[in-house]
Amino acid sequence: MLTVLLLLLALAATGLSLLITPQQTVSAAGQSVRVGATSLQLSPSGPGELVLFGQTIPTKPQFDGPIRPRLELARIATGPQVSKLVQNGGHGSLVLAVGHELTSGWVRYAVWETVIATGVMLVVLAAVTGLRHLPRRRTAAVLGAGLVSVCAVNLIGFGLLANSTPQVLDHVRSLEDLVGRGPLTPVPPASGPHLTEVHAVVIGDSTAAAPGNAPLPNPTPLDTACVRSVDAYARDLAEVNGWNVLNLACTGATVPDGVLGVQIVSGHQVAPPQLAEAQRATKAPVLIISVGANDVGWADLTRLCAVSTTCDDRATTAFFRNRLTRFAVDYRTLLRQVSTLPQHPTVLVNEYYDPFGPNADCLKGEGITTAKADMLRSRLTELNTVLRDGADLAGAHPVRPSFTGHELCSTESYVQGPASAAPLHPTPAGELVIALADQQALTDLPR
Repeated sequence: MLTVLLLLLALAATGLSLLITPQQTVSAAGQSVRVGATSLQLSPSGPGELVLFGQTIPTKPQFDGPIRPRLELARIATGPQVSKLVQNGGHGSLVLAVGHELTSGWVRYAVWETVIATGVMLVVLAAVTGLRHLPRRRTAAVLGAGLVSVCAVNLIGFGLLANSTPQVLDHVRSLEDLVGRGPLTPVPPASGPHLTEVHAVVIGDSTAAAPGNAPLPNPTPLDTACVRSVDAYARDLAEVNGWNVLNLACTGATVPDGVLGVQIVSGHQVAPPQLAEAQRATKAPVLIISVGANDVGWADLTRLCAVSTTCDDRATTAFFRNRLTRFAVDYRTLLRQVSTLPQHPTVLVNEYYDPFGPNADCLKGEGITTAKADMLRSRLTELNTVLRDGADLAGAHPVRPSFTGHELCSTESYVQGPASAAPLHPTPAGELVIALADQQALTDLPR
């Protein structure tokens, strides 16, 4: 009877310790992963858990035993590390850690869990024997038996039933290894006749829509809602080449809400997925993409930076890191979708220009110092790194327009000022510079 009771207590202590034992942090390739265990499972085998962006996802690998690993992506580095999220192919996912580091974290967690389970068991038994006023020898025997019981349960749980877990973890290199590659659900073409006379299609955000500049003549309701301008670089490309350019870009668009999915504009206007509309241009040999700023919350970051003492505090850094990583995943999906287009267009991906330049003195009244401008520029650089690396790996062509000498505080700025209708967006001259950069990229492509 005592043996059964001790085993039940040992199981209870182990179950509790699995919930309270601190996860062990391992780091590699700029990423930090916390390694722990799920709660006790009733099935003999099954998936572990991955916590990503606050969501718990079952792992692709199956683990033996009732105790299975729980991995939490604790910190994602920005810059080149995050750009790995947009890679294609067998190693096309964010590198988490080399397998032996995950295994090391799992072993450390198992040791700590056993220690904590032992402590829980001894505290409970000490309380019970104390209440029953057992003799010292009897108390020592009960405590010793309890110690053996809880160690045996943990040894069986981690060492015997889950003895294959270290081997499975040792083969993990990336998110894709843990959760697999999700099936690509194509964005279906929009209804309507084929636009066979279109030479190029532009999709993306306000940089391509060009708000703050002259409106289109005879605009459609969607043109007005998306604030599309006659000065947009799509129109410049059309005039230079004698093309029919279809500009689907919309102010406020992100990859999931606007490019791959519908976008609600001005509170009521529904803009269909831009990629769906783009597929109506069945013979267009060129597709130009301008995305990313809205996905990472660039406008919010800039406004927050202006009213804050510093722009690199932990809160805004965490916000930016999370948004950039989410964008990297969405951007990868977009590039995969574009690669399936039947006409196989030449794809240009526009990076973002530097709106600040080396001198930010004219922005002090707006709360932007040179130091703050430098921080915002560094984050813009990280976004551009993701855009550039993703384009390179997907067979697209990154384009970086340069506003050097024509930033906000210059005498002939290509950027709309803080008091304008669309702060930090290109002026007509800025849109022309983007068009010229795209034109040069197309000219430089091998025939």
